[in-house]
Amino acid sequence: MTLSLLPTLTQTKMVNEGKSLSEALLSAKAEGRLTVGVYECAKIMNEDPDSVSFCLLATDDFECDIALQIHFTLIQAFCFDNDISIVRVNDLKRLNALVGTKGQLEDAHCVLITNPAEDSWEDPALEKLHLFCEESRSYNEWVPEITLPER
Repeated sequence: MTLSLLPTLTQTKMVNEGKSLSEALLSAKAEGRLTVGVYECAKIMNEDPDSVSFCLLATDDFECDIALQIHFTLIQAFCFDNDISIVRVNDLKRLNALVGTKGQLEDAHCVLITNPAEDSWEDPALEKLHLFCEESRSYNEWVPEITLPER
């Protein structure tokens, strides 16, 4: 039996998608296209669903808040109905470090990335994430999970 120390294709893909997600979040934050918080995201989805490009739901593994799970179910349904790509991450602390203001914790259970201005370039990291979500749906994985890389 041979034991390979090389990462599997799935592990490599997960690392790449995590890196793409980090890049997309940082780019959107710098451009003011990030909405953080369950209620803030719901407000944007209600007012202008066409402006939403990507949705991210985050929990910690030990979190069992039933109200949050109900919100997630409704947000997922909305995203499916409006062709918005959606993923999950399971490290709320790491996500907070990416999207939050320094020294301040955000309600990062839901994060939206809105579309860039019409006269700007598409975000390549966001395009990779859309392709990843589309590919995942073809395997009946409707809300794929992405692991954010260590900082």
